[in-house]
Amino acid sequence: MNTTAPLERVQTNPASLARIRERIAITTEAARRAGSYIANAPYRPVAPTADAVAALDVFRRPLQSHAIPANEVLAELDAFGSPATMVQNHGRFFGFVNGGVEPAAAGAAILASAWDQNPGLAVTSPAAAALDEVAAGWIVDLLGMPEGTVATFTTGATLANFTAIVAARDALLERAGWSVSARGTFGAPPIRVVVGDEVHASALKSLRMAGFGIDSIERVPTDANGAVIADAFPTDTDALTLVLLQAGNVNTGASDPFAAIIPGVRERGGWVHVDGAFGLWAAASPARRHLVDGVQLADSWATDAHKWLNAPYDSGVVLVRDVADLRRAMKIEAPYLMTDDARPLIHLTPHMSQRARGVETWALLAALGRDGVADLVDRTSDLAARFAAALVAGGAEQLAPVVLNQALVAFGDDATTDAVIAATQAEGTTWAGGSTWHGRRAMRLSVSDAATTADDVDASAAAILACWEAVRASR
Repeated sequence: MNTTAPLERVQTNPASLARIRERIAITTEAARRAGSYIANAPYRPVAPTADAVAALDVFRRPLQSHAIPANEVLAELDAFGSPATMVQNHGRFFGFVNGGVEPAAAGAAILASAWDQNPGLAVTSPAAAALDEVAAGWIVDLLGMPEGTVATFTTGATLANFTAIVAARDALLERAGWSVSARGTFGAPPIRVVVGDEVHASALKSLRMAGFGIDSIERVPTDANGAVIADAFPTDTDALTLVLLQAGNVNTGASDPFAAIIPGVRERGGWVHVDGAFGLWAAASPARRHLVDGVQLADSWATDAHKWLNAPYDSGVVLVRDVADLRRAMKIEAPYLMTDDARPLIHLTPHMSQRARGVETWALLAALGRDGVADLVDRTSDLAARFAAALVAGGAEQLAPVVLNQALVAFGDDATTDAVIAATQAEGTTWAGGSTWHGRRAMRLSVSDAATTADDVDASAAAILACWEAVRASR
């Protein structure tokens, strides 16, 4: 038996020392290259050039037989990968709802990567499990959720939606005397699913994965801003009804009238889930929480930390009012997984092995504090309004009021709007995507990066208007 202490074995083992030195050198070099990327990113176009994208073919080769030194691999990755990235964390990327990365979270990601922890069970990483618990608890508190609500991290809002929907499905059937765990879903009592007309595609995907056919889902009309019309919502829901509502329409930022809908559904025994990938964070702002009034009355919620909160990818969050409902659906049992943990993550989401996502969110929340999160929500929302106003002043048409951090504009007919979007993406000052709203093609601007300033908005608006002028001049 080798009775030498681990530290002594490492100190006297040349192979162990060499591996440690290599890891230190590569980690340090990676951090240096990451710093160089961040420093240089503001001086290149937001979108990669065609040449940079074409150069990615260097990676498309057969896997060689021999080993390549790690420093050479890292150098190649930086030389060809970095130029072909989209610059998303320097204030001028407004596509989709992609947040940037808050500095403390970025630093925590580097440290967490070196830790290489799996927090599925606390015994495999006490530190990561504790930070996950604290970060999740802070989120529950920030959003004003009911006492006892449990939150945990997933790969994104799609999986967060899926996790909550499966928990809702199993809970509703359990109350009806049907155990999904024991009997599956074939032959189970049917569950009625009701959504708004503007339900997000990720929620529909989650429903489909949970066994609910899209054709069987009931849709409720929405108003001009994409919020469910409360008077049109059915009043005959029952104890086998699952309702999906939305905090933050992906085009307009509008939220459904939670206070007018949720109490009746829950009084009749149904379950209400809220898809709030970005809009749920309005609840963290004293100035804007009225926009999601009543959202805390629901049974479950889904959101993202990597969108408006500016955590690194991937970091979705699922919240459920009753932890028993979540554990019923997500628990996994095996002799080697038995645990006395009060909060075993393997029983709270579909994941077993999982990245220590909570570390990064803990870091950014610790850095920002309650006031910093509120300022992030308020400042970016104000910048979205500034963006829309600048484009309207230049002649663009605003297609919906700015409610949160989303702005929606058009530049005449659909062909012209699409041409302006394409020209903007190619010009390089900024990046915005397209969407369709009430039959009209639109440019959708999502101000989600904490790094965005008024100067970024003004420069981006000027660039977009110049692209529009160039499109008109070319016709």
